[in-house]
Amino acid sequence: MTVLQQDAAPLPGTSPDRPHVTELRLSAFARHRNTTVPLGPFTLLTGPSGSGKTSALRALGALAGLSGGARLAEVFPDPGMCVPERARPDAQARRGFRIGCTVDGPAGPVRLDLAVQAEPELRIVGERLTGPGVTYLETALRDPGRRDVQAAWHTAGSVSVTRAPLPDDLLGTALLPLRVAGRTEGQRQVLAAAEQTVVGLRSLFACDPAPDRMRAPVPVGDGRLLAGCDNLAAVLRRTRTECAIRHGLLVTAARAGLAGPVRDVLAETGTGGRAGALVDRGGGVYSPAGRLGDGELRYLALALVLLTGPGVLDVDTVAEVPDAYQTLTVLADGLDRGLDPVQSRELAGLAARMCARGHIRLVAAAGAQAPVVPEARAHGATVVDLEP
Repeated sequence: MTVLQQDAAPLPGTSPDRPHVTELRLSAFARHRNTTVPLGPFTLLTGPSGSGKTSALRALGALAGLSGGARLAEVFPDPGMCVPERARPDAQARRGFRIGCTVDGPAGPVRLDLAVQAEPELRIVGERLTGPGVTYLETALRDPGRRDVQAAWHTAGSVSVTRAPLPDDLLGTALLPLRVAGRTEGQRQVLAAAEQTVVGLRSLFACDPAPDRMRAPVPVGDGRLLAGCDNLAAVLRRTRTECAIRHGLLVTAARAGLAGPVRDVLAETGTGGRAGALVDRGGGVYSPAGRLGDGELRYLALALVLLTGPGVLDVDTVAEVPDAYQTLTVLADGLDRGLDPVQSRELAGLAARMCARGHIRLVAAAGAQAPVVPEARAHGATVVDLEP
């Protein structure tokens, strides 16, 4: 069960030209049964420990991985933990889980629902891709002895559907652009729905800054921020040079959330081509990142993520689709971890401002009593209480 809370006017919606995930469904997944999570431009999942915040983010991340072509075992390395605790095996000792989502965009709302068998072996046993009044794709496991599922997709030509086998460890929706010719209007509808779903899911960046790995100098590399923000210094070096406006916003955020005076945030390249992050305190005084607290480093890294985009974050976007038609979705588990009330307030405000622009969305999780929860609600975020 989910309880939607809104204490302020909701943030402006994402442009319909940009595919984006608007709903996550956890029909039977880990602790969740028949849970529906609405997703806005800025969504904060909250609830007590054990309410399923992390598992919800994990399910959304798994759908994103599958849409990018990952195999089932890659996104569910421990599938038994995804099976609801009280789920009973059937006569063939099979147990599994079911998840899904809705992706909105130019093709209208498109629903993706997935049934996965976790035991005795991991495989997809059913997949449905649907729109209002139409089933674009439907797959089912017909022969347990074969490593494929029987698929049927909408054609609306001389025959109503086309049937063919698809692998049972890959998302069928992601394979449709390689299998559907697009000759009939029905096939073009299928392609539009599949491509919208893939684009909406693939543009996802799971971020969990790890302060212990952010303090030491790092190789400059390609300047794309990693999920743990280990290479924060290398990315600061790049963004400070490439975009003065966004860097100025980052410095403003740093002034509000870091202890002591802040004149600038920069990176210095030392011997061996390694970059180290520095805070310019003014008067020729510089504080290395190693002197910052864990909360300060997490705050700075999360602010940087919100102020950048797919070209800076290490995210697997769809190269064939222009950035103007993609929306980056950031997943941030433990958004409140290590943050004080001031940092929580500033980060919530920054997230709301950036998400309102429409090119980035944030799905985060925080504890039920975290200071960031009322701040997010006050800024128009979609706050969802996950009740155990």
